Amino acid sequence: MAGEEQSRLQIGHVLFIDIVGYSKLLIEEQKERLNQLTEIVLATATVRASTDKQLVRLPTGDGMALVFHHSAEEPARCALEIAGGRQKHPELPVRMGIHSGPVSEVTDVSGRTNIAGAGINMAQRVMDCGDAGHILLFQHVRRRSGAIPAMGAAAARPG
Repeated sequence: MAGEEQSRLQIGHVLFIDIVGYSKLLIEEQKERLNQLTEIVLATATVRASTDKQLVRLPTGDGMALVFHHSAEEPARCALEIAGGRQKHPELPVRMGIHSGPVSEVTDVSGRTNIAGAGINMAQRVMDCGDAGHILLFQHVRRRSGAIPAMGAAAARPG
């Protein structure tokens, strides 16, 4: 029964974040930048206010994916908070992609909760279209999220 419960599809509101140029950095610089990004993300009010059931946090090597389960506004609000926190760290070039779509929780090879599905795959693809400083999202996410007007037309390019 646990496997059936675990594979149930649901809508995930995904914020995918990565550090631009990460692989070109020296190992120590990679660690430093990843630690900076982690500190910024963990300091956001959106992440601090979310329980483990409301938010799945996944490391991706050169960044992370945050999967919210409540609304499309959560990843948008979090992206804006990260962008604000990142201003103190101009040496940390990040890009972010937001998408809402079907996801399911799976257990990875380490026995930890992970996320699979089109929702997370599309969030990564959206992010991959951006450059440092960009927050990209699909048009339907923009329409469904109340936090997006604060991003401005240039930052919230329809996709």
